[in-house]
Amino acid sequence: MHKYTKTLVAGLVAGAVAAGAATSASAAMDYAGKTIKIVIPYGPGGTYDKYGVSFSNHLGKHIPGNPNIILQHMPGAGGAKAMNWFYNVAPKDGSTLIVPLDNGVTNQLMRPKKMRYDARNFTWLGSSNQTNVVMVVRTDTGVTKLDDLKSKQIIGSTSGKNSSGYLNPMLLRGLFGYKIKMVTGYKGSSKSIFAIEQGESQMAAFNWLAWASKVPHWFTGDKPFARAIAQIGIFRDPDLPKSVPMVNELVSDPLDKKAVGFLSVAGLLGRGLALPPGVDKGTIKVLRAAYDKMNADPAFAAELKKRKLRLIPSTGAAIQKVVNDSVTNASPEVVKHARKLIFGG
Repeated sequence: MHKYTKTLVAGLVAGAVAAGAATSASAAMDYAGKTIKIVIPYGPGGTYDKYGVSFSNHLGKHIPGNPNIILQHMPGAGGAKAMNWFYNVAPKDGSTLIVPLDNGVTNQLMRPKKMRYDARNFTWLGSSNQTNVVMVVRTDTGVTKLDDLKSKQIIGSTSGKNSSGYLNPMLLRGLFGYKIKMVTGYKGSSKSIFAIEQGESQMAAFNWLAWASKVPHWFTGDKPFARAIAQIGIFRDPDLPKSVPMVNELVSDPLDKKAVGFLSVAGLLGRGLALPPGVDKGTIKVLRAAYDKMNADPAFAAELKKRKLRLIPSTGAAIQKVVNDSVTNASPEVVKHARKLIFGG
């Protein structure tokens, strides 16, 4: 595991121990016989869904009153539909959670008219993974490295212009002039990946777990079906070969580096849960403590392993700080530059 990852995880696990002390007899009575709903911002089958299912199977037993937990899929607009609904409409009583978009901060800052929320006002319960966005291309395209995209055009598949599967490839196009065309409208990573398999598209960019859990056979043998050619994040993904370049190592212009760094933060937000604004502090304490206990539960870890998902735990307080700092400290100049690179104009 990368040194940065070890440091991050060590600090977050320590925080989890401290947070685990929060309990409440009244909360136990409140949740007894109740149902909690987890909103998934994409369709079934992706890593948001897989983590959501795992959360629903284990979180309830760590909440006083042991509530039932169900899922609701709300795909649309690259996940923005669910984020906007959750912020403005979802009940504020602790009965509704969301697996938030890892690029929610990026979307808020770059497309403020489309994103009707302020990520700082969500309450983050915690996360169970951090991961980079990895661009994968079919080998029959003849593309073996990023620079091949200067002469070979590829078509990518993704859900919408708010998704990391759109933002990151288009950032690369803007930075290096690559011949990338993205087709939107696919409902989640599973549909986008299936489009590659069927030949509708040739490339997509998702977190590595989406690839490793759905189509691990693509990357094996002497003549693999597809290969990873780039990753975007703060640190190298421990499961990828060192030959897969980090995009932040390929840029030298200071403003370009900041634009890449701006999007790279999404990898630290991982797959977790959040509450809408306005939930009372007592409920927040109970649910954050329950999330930390779930992350420490061997049964939860075993289910993730069975689903070929990783467990890299973060506390709600740690994630909250990442989100708040990212929004508060984002320079208008950097945001404008990143927006121009991705969307043009």
